[in-house]
Amino acid sequence: MQTDEEARLQALAEHEILDAETDPSLAHIVELAARLLGAPAAFVSFVDRDRQVFHAKVGLSLCDTDRDVAFCARTIAQVDILVVLDASQDPRFRDNPLVTDAPFIRFYAGVPLRTGDGHAIGTLCLAGPKPRRAFTGRDRRILTDLARLVLDRLELRRVQAARRATQSRFEHIADTSSDAIICADAHGRMNFWSAAAERLFGHTVADALGQPLAILVPERMHGGHEGDLCRIAPGTATPLLGRTVELTGRHKDGREFPVELSLCTWTENGQAAFGAIARDVSQRRMVEERLFRLAHLDALTELPNRAVLRGRVEAAIMEDRPAAVLMLDLDGFKEVNDAHGHAVGDAVLRLAARRLRTCVDTMGVAARYGGDEFAVVLPGVGDPLTATSKGQAMIDALSEPYRVEETVLRLGASVGVALSPAHGVREDELLACADAALYRAKMDGRGRACLFTPDLREVAQRERACRDGLRRAIEQGEFVLHYQPQVSLSDGALMGAEALIRWQHPELGLLMPAAFLEVLDNGPDAARVGDWVLRTACAQAQAWRRDGVHPIRIGVNLCAAQFRGGGLVEAVATALAETGLPAHALELEITETIILHHDPEVVAALQALRAMDVGIAFDDYGTGYASLSLLKRFPLTRLKIDRGFVNGLCEDRHDAAIVRAVIDLSRSFGLEVVAEGVETEEQRQRLLAKGCQEAQGYLFGRPMPPAEFAARFKLCRHHTRPSSPAA
Repeated sequence: MQTDEEARLQALAEHEILDAETDPSLAHIVELAARLLGAPAAFVSFVDRDRQVFHAKVGLSLCDTDRDVAFCARTIAQVDILVVLDASQDPRFRDNPLVTDAPFIRFYAGVPLRTGDGHAIGTLCLAGPKPRRAFTGRDRRILTDLARLVLDRLELRRVQAARRATQSRFEHIADTSSDAIICADAHGRMNFWSAAAERLFGHTVADALGQPLAILVPERMHGGHEGDLCRIAPGTATPLLGRTVELTGRHKDGREFPVELSLCTWTENGQAAFGAIARDVSQRRMVEERLFRLAHLDALTELPNRAVLRGRVEAAIMEDRPAAVLMLDLDGFKEVNDAHGHAVGDAVLRLAARRLRTCVDTMGVAARYGGDEFAVVLPGVGDPLTATSKGQAMIDALSEPYRVEETVLRLGASVGVALSPAHGVREDELLACADAALYRAKMDGRGRACLFTPDLREVAQRERACRDGLRRAIEQGEFVLHYQPQVSLSDGALMGAEALIRWQHPELGLLMPAAFLEVLDNGPDAARVGDWVLRTACAQAQAWRRDGVHPIRIGVNLCAAQFRGGGLVEAVATALAETGLPAHALELEITETIILHHDPEVVAALQALRAMDVGIAFDDYGTGYASLSLLKRFPLTRLKIDRGFVNGLCEDRHDAAIVRAVIDLSRSFGLEVVAEGVETEEQRQRLLAKGCQEAQGYLFGRPMPPAEFAARFKLCRHHTRPSSPAA
C-alpha cells in the first residue's frame, strides 16, 4: 500500500500543478459543473501526502485543508463517484469540522481523477451547505463526463511538463557534456549551441544561433564530408546520417583541427531537424600516431624496427624478385659508450641512422636491428658485386667522423651480405646468412663487406641444428633444473635457491645455458619451456617444504616470451595452485632486457603478481641502461648485484663503490638485496660489512641437481621427478 501511495504522489508531481496558478480551462469546467448540476460550490482538488489543495474552485473560499478531514481523501480511495446527500446524518462525516463548522458542508459529490496508470491524484467535486434529496443517474453521468474533460486537460498538462523536463535534462546534459552538441533546423540553421560547442569552435551562443552549419568547416572544403555538412537540408544529408565520421573543423580564430562528428535527424512540427555531437580528436590522432611509431619505428633512431624489416624481407621474397639483405654493425661503438657515456652513444646511433637512410633508395628499407646493429633490404638487387658495392658505400658513410657537441669520434662499420634466392628463400634464412657473413667480416678485421658463402652456412646450420635439438629436448624431456643456494652472509643459513636450466643432451652431455639459451629465447618455444621451469621449480620447493625443511624461497628466471603471450599471471597462479607452494615462497627474476622493453601489459602483469604476494627480483642491476625511475615504476622486491661487480669488489674501488651504491639504493627503496658470484671469504666479509645480507656463489655452492642440493643442505631424501615441457 505504501508503494502504491508513493507511485500516486509521483504521478501527481508529474503534473506540476499543486502550487501552480489556476488553469483557466479547469476553472471553466468547474463553473460549468456548478451551473449544470445546480451546486453552490464546485472545485477540482488534488490530494497531496498530508493536505488537500483546491486548484480551481467556485463558491468556495478555502485554498487547502488537512488530508485527514478532506472528503476527497475518501473519494480517491474508491473506483466510482462518491455521493453524500446529507453529511450531518452520515456517520463517516457528521463529526468532520468541515460539516460542523464553516463551510458547513452537508451535500457532497465527487469523482476521482485517475491517470492512465490508474493513480487517483484528485477529484472533481460538488458541495453545498444544504442536503439533497437525490443525486440522479443523469447527474452522475454529467459529473463523470466533466471529470473526463478535467483528465484530458491534466494529461495535456503532464505531457507539457514532461516535455519541459526533457528539455531541461537535455540542456543540462548538453551543458555538462565534454562533447559539443549542436542542433539545426531543416535549412541548416543552428538553433541549439552547447557550452562545449563554444569551447570547441570559439563561437558564443549569440554568434552561433541562426548561423548555417557551414561556419564549422573551412570555406575551401566544398567536397567530401565537409561539403555534406554544409548542404544539410531535407534529403541531402543522407551520407552523414547515422554515421560517425572525421572531418576538418574550423575554429572562430581560423585554426583548423580534426573533428569526429555523429549526425542524427528527427521531425519537429512536421519539419526535419538535425543534431550533431562533435569532439576534437587531435589528442587521439597524436596518440594513434605515437602508437604507430612505437609499433613500427625504433624510438631512438626513428628507423623502421625489426618487425618492419622482417615484413619487407618477406615481401621482397614473395615478389619473386632477387633481393639483397645487409646486416651492419658499428665497429668500436662499445668503446664510445664506455668512454663517453650512453648519451653520446645514443647521439652516434642517431647520426649513423641518418647517414644510412641517405644510402638507401626509395625501394629499399634501412632498419635498426638492435643495439648498434642495423639491417638493410634492397629489393631488385641480386648481383653479388652490386650488393657488396652498396655495402661498402654504407661502410664509407658510417666511417665518417661523428661530431657530438665538442667531441669528434671515429668509428668503422662491418657489413654482411646475403642474397635471395641464392642464399635462402625464407626471411629467417636470409637474416641468419647475412648475420653469419657479418660475423666473418668482423673476424676478418672489420671495416669490410663480406658476402655470404657456403662455408658460412655451417654457422647458420649449427644454429638451425640447435633449434631442432631444442625441439627434440622439449618433446623428450631432456631439460633439467639445477639449484644454486642463496645464503645468509652472517651465518651461512640457507635462505633460498635459484633454479637454473640445463640441457641433458643425449650425445653432448650436460650443456650450460650459454650453449642454447639465446637460440631458445629467440625461438617459438621459449614461453613453454619457461612455464615448465616455473612448474618444476615450484614443485621441488614445495616437496622440500613438505618434508619439514626450513621454509626457503625459490627463485625462477623469466623470459621475455612469457610476457608476450599475456598468460604469465595465470601460469604462475596455476603453478602455485597445483603444487601448493605459498606465493610468498616464489621469487620471479626479470632482466634488464625485459624491463627496458616494458609496456603497460608487462607492468600490469608484474603488479598482479606482486598483489598475489609473489616476489619480483631485478637480476644484474647496474650492468646496462636501467634507470632509477624503473625502481619506482616497477613493483620490485629485490635487487641482485651482478657478479662482475662482486668479482672486482676487493681489487677495484669503482666496483666496490658500485656495490655499496646498489646496497644503499636497495635500502632506500625498501628492497632486499642479494650478491651474485661470491667466491672468496674476503668478498663475503666485504659484502657483510657494506650491509649486504644475502649472497650466492661458488663459495656457498655451485648449481647442483636437486638430490645433491637436498643432501648438502639436509633438506630431504627425495626430489621431484621433472616432467617434460611438452606435457
